[in-house]
Amino acid sequence: MGPKHQRTLEAIFEDPVRPNIAWRDIEAMLEAAGAEITEGSGSRVRIALNGIRAVFHRPHPQKETDKGAVKSMRRFLTEAGVTP
Repeated sequence: MGPKHQRTLEAIFEDPVRPNIAWRDIEAMLEAAGAEITEGSGSRVRIALNGIRAVFHRPHPQKETDKGAVKSMRRFLTEAGVTP
């Protein structure tokens, strides 16, 4: 993972939870970590990483994830064994 992806990962695990992480940066970080990302219907995105699977919704119309999605991503990454 490059330095930009590492910063995104650290931002996901920051306390208090940040509400302004761009979803595009999260997807790029997941791909760099080896995640398999597939499109679902609507704004759904299926993510598989280290045997753990999850479904997330891309934020719209804004580009940033909300606090709830960041917490869910944090939980997913922890289960997949990816932490800063």
